Amino acid sequence: MKAYVNPNTISLVYNKARALLELAYPPVCSLCLARGDSGYDLCRGCRDDLPQLERCCERCGLALESRAQHCGGCLRKPPPFDLTVAALSYRAPVDRFVHELKFQGKLARARLLGALLADAVANRATPLPELLIPVPLHPRRLRQRGFNQAAELGRVLAHRLGLPLDHRILSRTRETPPQHELPAAARRSNVRGAFRLRRSLEVRHVALIDDVMTTGSTVREAARVLKKSGAERVEVWVTARA
Repeated sequence: MKAYVNPNTISLVYNKARALLELAYPPVCSLCLARGDSGYDLCRGCRDDLPQLERCCERCGLALESRAQHCGGCLRKPPPFDLTVAALSYRAPVDRFVHELKFQGKLARARLLGALLADAVANRATPLPELLIPVPLHPRRLRQRGFNQAAELGRVLAHRLGLPLDHRILSRTRETPPQHELPAAARRSNVRGAFRLRRSLEVRHVALIDDVMTTGSTVREAARVLKKSGAERVEVWVTARA
């Protein structure tokens, strides 16, 4: 007979083990090498100095000069996603953190960026989604890189927010040139038709996870597929908005 283990007991043991680990190996600030604050790889001063987003479009996260809720582009032609949550502005040192995660394989940066994004999500008043879906890489790109940075961020978010994560339901069906290598006008056509669902979507409220949002072409196409497959609300969560 299989023994029953109370999940609360597992959580308690995990939290105690984590506290002991942080006591023995306290987090260190990634910028000034001081002791990290509240479990972050940043001290309080460096964390407070990170580039924040001030006024931005609720739909796409684009910076706004006025107090309007939405930018002109979203008013003229709303994207297939309903809300964007961006933790920070894509400026130094955030751009360096993202680059180190994505291109240098420093997975500890996912822990830091994911925690900052989880804080940004937790500060809102609207209901949380039923499922987190990382933007997928093409299998060949995944083999080359060895990991999907969006999935690594998603794992941190799922743990901190207590939400389910599915990194298999959405797939990339064709390999495309990296978006950052293309001009803005070519990015949308580059990812058109690049995603599909592997199975039916059983929830109606989801969040797409990615590292950076620039023109929004990638998340726009992924959200379009999710909406077409029955999602009623699609949010976009990114660590930084360019």
